[in-house]
Amino acid sequence: MDAPNPKRPCHAPSVTSSLENPCPLPSAPGFNQSNIDLTISSFLSLSDLPLFASPLSIGCSFDRVLDKVIPSAAGTSHDEFEQDRFLDRTLQLASVLYKSTERCIRKRATLQNSISWPLLPELTIKVFSMLDTKSLMQASACCTMFNKCAMDRVCYSHIDLTTAAEHVDNGVVCRMIHRAGKELRSFKLGSISPSAGSTSLLTRSCLTPLTFNHGFAGGYLRSLHLYHLRMMDGESLSPVLSACLNLTDLKIVGFVSGRWLNPLEQLGSLTRNCPLIENLFIEIFNSAGRITESSLLEFGDNFPNVISLSLLCFRLNDAIAQKLIQGFRHLKHINLSRSPEISGCFLRSLGLCCKDSPLETLILCNCNSLKEIEVWLFLCSLLDGDFKSIRLIDVSNNQGLVSDEGSSSSGPRFPIEELKKQRPDVTFVAIFESQSSSSSSSGEVYPDGTSSSTSETSSESLLSWSSNNNSEDEHDYDMDSI
Repeated sequence: MDAPNPKRPCHAPSVTSSLENPCPLPSAPGFNQSNIDLTISSFLSLSDLPLFASPLSIGCSFDRVLDKVIPSAAGTSHDEFEQDRFLDRTLQLASVLYKSTERCIRKRATLQNSISWPLLPELTIKVFSMLDTKSLMQASACCTMFNKCAMDRVCYSHIDLTTAAEHVDNGVVCRMIHRAGKELRSFKLGSISPSAGSTSLLTRSCLTPLTFNHGFAGGYLRSLHLYHLRMMDGESLSPVLSACLNLTDLKIVGFVSGRWLNPLEQLGSLTRNCPLIENLFIEIFNSAGRITESSLLEFGDNFPNVISLSLLCFRLNDAIAQKLIQGFRHLKHINLSRSPEISGCFLRSLGLCCKDSPLETLILCNCNSLKEIEVWLFLCSLLDGDFKSIRLIDVSNNQGLVSDEGSSSSGPRFPIEELKKQRPDVTFVAIFESQSSSSSSSGEVYPDGTSSSTSETSSESLLSWSSNNNSEDEHDYDMDSI
């Protein structure tokens, strides 16, 4: 007696194998692709007939055919499962026809757009490269032709995701950097509004794509602006900045520093591999430790080419401020606003050791220890011919300057008229909000030689002056725009 044949093991169909080797559709003998195309063409030629209502309509024909075909599809067993399968197959065929029709419509629209669009693809890409990132995304969704042009790497040379910060997550950042590739030159990320920083969808690793492939994309980056990314501390920023070897413009608004850590020491270690930086803007989010002279020396060595320096909310004193200005030989713009310990006495020695300094902009807004007498002496040194390159001075303060008696002064007397006559090229801004009322006191000298000294309209004067310089708020000037 022969042994029974062993049962063959039953293997589940592999998804991968079915995709790599798709099974051909079952077809009747002598029924090839040409027959299928001919059948579909004959069906589509019925489009001139009425669709509904009439007994000769296509809809009524479908109903009659389905009523006849469904029983025969189940055979003699009248199996409901087979009937359901047949109906599902019918719905699939209808869906395939619908999607094919949509694709055909899009192809015709793309062809029509390419014929009617007056610009060549190269010029279209050039135009798209001038758009901001949000407008570029909107243009890419218009049609297939625009989408194809918007996928060019040149269009992503300057990425700005601050206008849609609430919708940006790590995946969006990764796709943008990947699309830009070696064309990436500037990148802006985060929310300019401080209140929106707490609701961000980004995580600490959002900028990690800049380090992929040994920092391929980061190596081409020239400008990096980060706004209120509170989840990113020094530890998460270190590998990112290490990959950006050719960075010349770095701006971090809301930098998270340790409570007792020296922020300059942190910045020195973070930017050790970025010696080409010319524009540096750092605003600390939380309170930080004091600045030491050793960290100041390392900080200066890291940026030999710096032209514009903004250190906001740092615990700087007069000695540190003086060494900062003296240490950077090419420094033209400096902003030390909201430094609570600066009194302004460093301005005296600057007139002696920095007469030929290239410094053009000096901003000391809301430095609560800034003394009125020190500002007055500095203006007198300008009248004596010091700082010939200076063009803008701003000592505005919400609390007013410190008077000789140690109290807050909202109406200091400065040599405005003399400054207007002898240094008409200087813009001096001093806006003070009175503590006892909502009025303000100011004295301003403009490059055209005019001046203003008001007590009620000074806030409007400040806003007008600030808007001409594209500043972000009343007392926080963006050094890139000055």
